[in-house]
Amino acid sequence: MTIESREQIIAQLRAAIGAPYVLARPEELMLYEYDASALDMDAPEIVAVPGSTADVAQVVRIAAAAGWPLVARGAGTGLSGGSVPAAGGVVVSLARLDQVLWIDPAARLARVQPGVVNVDLSTAAGPHGLHFAPDPSSQRSSTIGGNAAENAGGPHCLKYGVTSNHIVGATVVLADGSVAELSGAAADAPGYDLLGTFVGSEGTLGIATELLVRLTPNPEAIRTFLAIYDDLDAAADTVSAIIAAGIVPAALEMLEGLGVRLVEESVHAGYPTDARAVLLIEIDGLHEEIESQAEQIAVICREHGARELRAARDEAQRQKLWAGRKGALAACARLKPHYHIQDGVVPRSRLTEVLRFTEEVAQRYNLHVVNIFHAGDGNLHPLLVFDLREPGVRERAIAAGEEILRACVAAGGTISGEHGIGIEKRDYMRWIFSDDDIAAMLELRSAFDPHGIMNPCKQLPTGASCADIKQARGAARAMAQGAWI
Repeated sequence: MTIESREQIIAQLRAAIGAPYVLARPEELMLYEYDASALDMDAPEIVAVPGSTADVAQVVRIAAAAGWPLVARGAGTGLSGGSVPAAGGVVVSLARLDQVLWIDPAARLARVQPGVVNVDLSTAAGPHGLHFAPDPSSQRSSTIGGNAAENAGGPHCLKYGVTSNHIVGATVVLADGSVAELSGAAADAPGYDLLGTFVGSEGTLGIATELLVRLTPNPEAIRTFLAIYDDLDAAADTVSAIIAAGIVPAALEMLEGLGVRLVEESVHAGYPTDARAVLLIEIDGLHEEIESQAEQIAVICREHGARELRAARDEAQRQKLWAGRKGALAACARLKPHYHIQDGVVPRSRLTEVLRFTEEVAQRYNLHVVNIFHAGDGNLHPLLVFDLREPGVRERAIAAGEEILRACVAAGGTISGEHGIGIEKRDYMRWIFSDDDIAAMLELRSAFDPHGIMNPCKQLPTGASCADIKQARGAARAMAQGAWI
């Protein structure tokens, strides 16, 4: 890319969407060179901030004509490097597309722009007795568009499913700048499920500019419990026993040892700092159903060694318990400033075995590990916590994370439950897919984007052209600045 061609692209973009919405100064671009992961960083050449579907289409046409990469970005809360501009090019910030366009309470549907913050949609739907069920821990900052791109989950996806279960249609700008409608409000659209392909594609197939989403009725009753354990195996066994009893909690989360202490010291949520593990258990539904399930859960927890079972007395106490869980990542900053969070999934029956392995790996690589995760889904989130200013720690963290994910696969699980693949796990895809599988997925990707400009170097191994992503530069900068999570 020549300096002249960059200036030409900037001029074209400013003419198309307005000069204030095209950023090109180094200090402006720095804000877009990373997401919430600590290890993958790189800067774009230009950032465009379009204000409509037509604007997005114009940006894509201009970049495509020049053969420049395009990376869509929401709030930048991703944890696998999905919105890091690994090959440079144009970052398309969707921050201005932040409106809930309409809500249809009778149909339990809403049409939203991709920059709407997750929790804001539930707030808007609240007066109608509805909410948006997917609730990642970044719910107060992540956007619906980013959730769709990564097929995000969250604590309540154990019962209600991940984001793909709640997106029913999308307006999409494709790689040539054309605009397509994928599926819609009709219950059973004919033809191939292109929407199902698009959700979770991490921005590699196009850019969503509007999303038609399903809203879920608020439950009649909710009960939330904190089960406290002195033994890790007992807590893990309780998870399996609750599911085996035919109960599907709205959420079933686990925090172990060090994580419990860090959360309590930071959030003061009422967690016991001497516990080996705690389970945050939430059930919802009809009043009669909830009472019956609450009695069953109390029996199961006692039978599996819980030393105490606390029930939230009111909504304020419930919110406090959840504040602890949802503030867990930030709480880890009390220990060290950076983390490398894994997103492996294992069968629930293998939870204890893999948890103990994470501790052994962390000790061997001289790192701290904090386990706070979606136990009901078997979706582990080991946080390897460290300080990037320490020489060699980045390499140790990556090696330790790789060992943990290999253990998840060996246990019958997989490498991602909700964070996507991004840069971080792109090359691990070969652990679970054959060369033929990868080739088939690359052919599908080419059908949407024949020139490979949409978020290149992400999700699928793509050969030598993406092998030398400039991760080290960003990490070195973080070390120099002492960046904190």
